[in-house]
Amino acid sequence: MPMDGLTAGFAARELNEMLRGGRVDKITQPERDTIVMLIRTGGENRRLLLCASPNNARCHLTMGTYSNPLEPPAMCMLLRKQLTGARVVSVRQIDGDRIIHVDLDAVNELGDHVLRRLVLEIMGRHSNLLLLDENDRILEATRHVNTEMSRIRQIQPGMAYLPPPPQDRLAPEDATSENLHSRLCMHSKGTFSKALAETVTGLSRVAAEELACRVLQPGEDWPEDLQDTCRRLAGLFSRLPGMADPRVLFNENGEAEDVFPFPYLSRLTDGQRAFPTISEALEIFFGTRDMRDRLNQRSASMLRTLKGQLDRCQRKLAIQLEELSSAEKMEEYRRMGEAINANLYRLKKGMSEARLPDWSSPDGGEITVPLDIKLSPSQNAQKYFKKYQKARSAREIAAEQRDKTLAEIDYLEGMLLDVDKCVSESELEEIRQELVRTGYLKKVTNRRQQRQLPQSKPCRYLSADGIEIAVGKNAAQNDRLTLGAKPGEMWLHAKDMPGSHVIIRCEDEIPQATMKQAAMLAAWYSKGQRSSMVPVDYTLRKYVKKPSGAMPGKVIYTHQKTAYMTPDETEIRKIRLIEA
Repeated sequence: MPMDGLTAGFAARELNEMLRGGRVDKITQPERDTIVMLIRTGGENRRLLLCASPNNARCHLTMGTYSNPLEPPAMCMLLRKQLTGARVVSVRQIDGDRIIHVDLDAVNELGDHVLRRLVLEIMGRHSNLLLLDENDRILEATRHVNTEMSRIRQIQPGMAYLPPPPQDRLAPEDATSENLHSRLCMHSKGTFSKALAETVTGLSRVAAEELACRVLQPGEDWPEDLQDTCRRLAGLFSRLPGMADPRVLFNENGEAEDVFPFPYLSRLTDGQRAFPTISEALEIFFGTRDMRDRLNQRSASMLRTLKGQLDRCQRKLAIQLEELSSAEKMEEYRRMGEAINANLYRLKKGMSEARLPDWSSPDGGEITVPLDIKLSPSQNAQKYFKKYQKARSAREIAAEQRDKTLAEIDYLEGMLLDVDKCVSESELEEIRQELVRTGYLKKVTNRRQQRQLPQSKPCRYLSADGIEIAVGKNAAQNDRLTLGAKPGEMWLHAKDMPGSHVIIRCEDEIPQATMKQAAMLAAWYSKGQRSSMVPVDYTLRKYVKKPSGAMPGKVIYTHQKTAYMTPDETEIRKIRLIEA
């Protein structure tokens, strides 16, 4: 776990050193569980992020930009009232656990100096951020807990704050040789790292394995001389505050896998990259991960709606195809009616069927015609002609409805593909607005849920020849990208399937390597991503037109040629990404 007690301790010490004495100038609340405070200290502005997200709770300085609701939430307004202008007294970790206190010297309505305390509890799905007064009473919290949710510990404004129940473990500052030895002696089974994690507060499995690695002999699971090992372990705990040298562990794909407050000898050192501060390391690790989690949360209801509508359309299409199939009998009704009319002199009322020459048959065969005994031959003929007209009308209506349903399926599949390509909140919001416009989603009227977001931008790649390739990630981006391109630039799109518009930013002759990479991107960012030999059409931008009234992302084009590409993630990763 990246934000365990060990890492939290390093973060708290760094924040205390950098923020102590600073003045709170501005407070925003971009998310229900996240507070960003602009603190003026040492002649510069620093932004403190306190996040109580269930999956990504943390505290560190941030350089990131966050979109805020059009109207601040109630907690944000209270924090502004209580803390604007306050001075940071201290930032400290409590008993080596994942609890951070930010103490502030504030001024109340009467002009008196009062203590205000922000408490960040990093406890997985129970994580919380609270504001306390000078008497440790709760003024507000990001998550309220009532008696139905917990009989042991309630969190409500006006109640006295009770810290989480203490664990029967040693705080790192109390981890002396004697204390460690007396506790570890009671662990006779398992590995030393597991015993250590159960003995000292705030140690994750990874942190405990690292500390054990530093005090055990190579290949040793349990020390032969426990007392000597405890002496070395106590010395290690005493040196920890001075060992700050933050590292982020990256995997072979360049993705951040873990974050460490100092180099971990028990992990691959080649993948560990150094950062000047623990805040920078935490932001690198949590930034993309937190954004991805929040996008998944926000897109969940949108995906459910789209998938539900897609299922509805597919059921409707099955019915329409069945109606078209049954309408194929209309020609048989016409043949029967014509056969009766041509043989009226041979038929009499009361006949149940007749075998008559089929003049429409090329081989001059016969056709068996069922007759209604209550009707005359002429009336039987009219009955079949009426069935023919009804079946023909049904076929025309069913065909028209089928075409509309297929178009709707194509649209919904495109929207699902666009949601999957989202990497920013702006992109997701553009899709949401499009779905509101088309009636699939309701318009949001709560200003605390609405956000001021910048216009999203397409992906930008640099080809092997140094030529820029732009890739739209949703219908709105596709429109802006294509309609804003120069007439002589090359336009690409996967043929007859939902996908991204791709523009090669070059009006001269395009090298073959660039053309191949652009076609690969067009195939990758399409419905055919997991297919082989995906057809990709390409033509100059001047031959691409948008019909009047067409939906976003819909165009027509001419003078196209087609390339066939098999999307390959390895090849995609080789193309240099300038802007995601």
